[in-house]
Amino acid sequence: MAGPVALDPFDLKIIAALQDDGRLTNGELADRVNLSASQCSRRRIRLEEKGVVRGYRADLSPALLGLDVVVFTKVSLAAHSPDNSRRFADLVRRLDCVLEAHALTGDSDYLLKMIVPDLKALSAVVNDELLPHESVGQVRTSVVLETLKEGAPVPLSGLKPGR
Repeated sequence: MAGPVALDPFDLKIIAALQDDGRLTNGELADRVNLSASQCSRRRIRLEEKGVVRGYRADLSPALLGLDVVVFTKVSLAAHSPDNSRRFADLVRRLDCVLEAHALTGDSDYLLKMIVPDLKALSAVVNDELLPHESVGQVRTSVVLETLKEGAPVPLSGLKPGR
């Protein structure tokens, strides 16, 4: 993984505006950051090519799609080896209900954020996919009762130009 990309004040303004609204045209973006549309376009392309801007996507409402249960699942592996970790990573990648997967320090090896329509679907994922998998040793799942904050933008206020 590459180190931080050097950003100037205009780059910081561009990424802040894009985090706020990824559908901005180059003209609209240029107006917000006080650059010409062509300068803005070149900068946007450079930020995309460098991987600072990884993509654009719609922010969907899970509840309106019938996905009402969000869970965090801690997983401990059955054995610690590169091959077992790879098998678990392959499992996680094929489960479309897994929104995020993180390797951890501490009492568990991984933390999964999953979303499913209901508890029956959760039971199926845990009992039919996770627990029987040869890489998995232990699964502990917590159901989210209320979400206080989600989808927050990357904090840019502490970044200094040139870093």
